[in-house]
Amino acid sequence: MLRSYAITDIGRRRQLNQDFIYLSETPVGNLPNVFIVADGMGGHNAGDYASRYAVETVVEEIGASFEKNPVKILGRAIEKANRLIRERAREVAAYNGMGTTMVAATCMGRYMEVANVGDSRLYVVNDKIKQITTDHSLVEEMVRAGGIDRRSARNHPDKNIITRAVGAADSIDIDYFSVELNQGDKILLCSDGLTNMLEDEEIRQILTKDSSLKDRAEELVETANRNGGRDNISVIVIEPSADEVEND
Repeated sequence: MLRSYAITDIGRRRQLNQDFIYLSETPVGNLPNVFIVADGMGGHNAGDYASRYAVETVVEEIGASFEKNPVKILGRAIEKANRLIRERAREVAAYNGMGTTMVAATCMGRYMEVANVGDSRLYVVNDKIKQITTDHSLVEEMVRAGGIDRRSARNHPDKNIITRAVGAADSIDIDYFSVELNQGDKILLCSDGLTNMLEDEEIRQILTKDSSLKDRAEELVETANRNGGRDNISVIVIEPSADEVEND
């Protein structure tokens, strides 16, 4: 049986937590489990509303879907959330310009399907740490173009400018990833409030400790806060069942 633990924290600098997380180890519609991290953006409480509304819409759509293909289930649910956020932003002046990042995953035995929009991330951690998602951000585009190196990117002044978000435009471009899992893999979904405060290797060292899932997730948040806690911090840690991911 897959195990997981989720935690979200306001951090040290913010007045409001605009992150929203969702975890279900049991089936939602035709998906065997669902894990989502969303990081809202927008003035006042618009970002808080956007992340919650997007996640609740996605979960509702997954539950109602007759689709069997997990990529189609996730994609159509995120597209619906995008449409509804756009409509709500047009109806309520205070919500104008709101949006949210979203990374969503479902594990099916040895395989995991991932959908991503924005700069919240999914990692697979074992002897090494591998970022599965690609940030949709201005700084990531600069890194890929060779303009700056990855170390400089972590503290770049434009770090928070994202190039894709749920609710940012009438059409949405979603990235999908299919991941084969191996024995001992740990999966991490997180908002940039974690990754802006910790190096990848620090994350790997904490996640591979011989302690409970809860303790490791809480240590990630505590370390991010100790390093400055400049943003909201959200973490979902998943350990797939060893029986299901055993190599043939």
